[in-house]
Amino acid sequence: MVVLSRRSVLKASAVAGIYGAGMGVSRFLHAAQPEPLSIEAKFISAMVDGVHETKKMATYALTGGQPAMPPALRMQRGKPFAAKLINHLDDATTIHWHGLRIPNAMDGVPFITQPYVYQGDTFDYAFTPPDAGTFWYHPHCNTMDQISMGMTGMLIVEDPKDPVFDAEIDLNLRDFRLGDDGQFIALFKPRDAARAGTFGTVRTANWQVEPRYDAPSGGLLRIRIANTDVTRLYNMRLEGAEAVIVALDGQPVPTIRPLDMAVVAPGQRIDLIVKMPESEGQQARLMDLRPSTPKVVASFRATGASLKRSLGDVTPLTPNPFQTPDLKNATHIPLVLSATAEDAPVRPSICGSIGYSFWAINKKPWAGDNDDPTAPLAEMKLGKTYVIDLENSTPQAHPIHLHGMNFQVIASSSRTVEPLISDTYLLLPDEKVQLALVADNPGDWLIHCHIIEHQKTGMTSYVRVS
Repeated sequence: MVVLSRRSVLKASAVAGIYGAGMGVSRFLHAAQPEPLSIEAKFISAMVDGVHETKKMATYALTGGQPAMPPALRMQRGKPFAAKLINHLDDATTIHWHGLRIPNAMDGVPFITQPYVYQGDTFDYAFTPPDAGTFWYHPHCNTMDQISMGMTGMLIVEDPKDPVFDAEIDLNLRDFRLGDDGQFIALFKPRDAARAGTFGTVRTANWQVEPRYDAPSGGLLRIRIANTDVTRLYNMRLEGAEAVIVALDGQPVPTIRPLDMAVVAPGQRIDLIVKMPESEGQQARLMDLRPSTPKVVASFRATGASLKRSLGDVTPLTPNPFQTPDLKNATHIPLVLSATAEDAPVRPSICGSIGYSFWAINKKPWAGDNDDPTAPLAEMKLGKTYVIDLENSTPQAHPIHLHGMNFQVIASSSRTVEPLISDTYLLLPDEKVQLALVADNPGDWLIHCHIIEHQKTGMTSYVRVS
């Protein structure tokens, strides 16, 4: 087998399939295109359990491309990107570009930033990504159904200054709730939605059960991982090889550190550099240790003669722009996550209500995606520093995601935290945390739990920057 470096892969013209579906070969699909990408939201049939063809899976597909798992879209930091969404589903939909700090009108949230896109309609997205890293995209309309049925894709923003690795693999991690016949069963259970969330029955990486990929023996393999599941938290560990963490949630870590065990919640991402085994045929396995029985997420087989690379060769990624918060003059915003809201309306919604209200922020449950939203949690002044004092008064963990801006973690009541920059923070039961940010992007920005059942049953609100 020919050993390909990342640089030689970029030059290849027929690389599709060399390292499998996770290789993110879609980097070629828009790199030199003057016209916007055409992205179709559509239903397809696909085999994800390895046995049955599952009908009416939902996906994003590039017009003219092979319908399958939503492609890993690639763009470059600082270069314009454009896409036209074409909706062939039987429900309204949108695209939210998770983790990207882009103009508010491009954020993909009905009634907050854009109209919903009906069946047969289109919507044009255009923006210039300011940050490099691993992100993902998904609908923010009929979110429970559409994400559960497949509409999650990875989004890679490349930096020409990124170090060169010997191979790169993208892993889109998610469950599907399928019965014994491989067809969808109820996407959630109300009693589970009121707790940790409803888990899937088939666990996949890139729509495959325990996929295996090849990479050069003794080489450095970059693995970009996005947890796009509606519920599942991963406790990740690598067996058969060593790895370091170079980025979390799309942001380079301040200090490269070895991978021991990393928790990755829905909405979060992690970038690993793996030193592949030296001998051909040896395998490294990415494991999920949660909750009790370890499961193989994906495996990586060494091929060819050893390249004899070293993790000591790995250099830090270039930091993304981030305005340092002025903590001395910060305004504090208290946010309390709670269950059993005092006021729990459930209103019909074109963008989908699942019919229950179990969760709230500051005792106010989100009333659904409609044209009469609640007032913002806070009104921020452009350029000012704020500290979100976030408290979890529930016995469940909540990955809280802020649209449109990044924050820096500065303190926690239950653990030592690094000053990481992120857009999604996993708040543990009874934890209090402080998230600092400069309000640097005008508009109305959603903040919500990324366990989708929690989001759709009340744990959603927004802040306004003006």
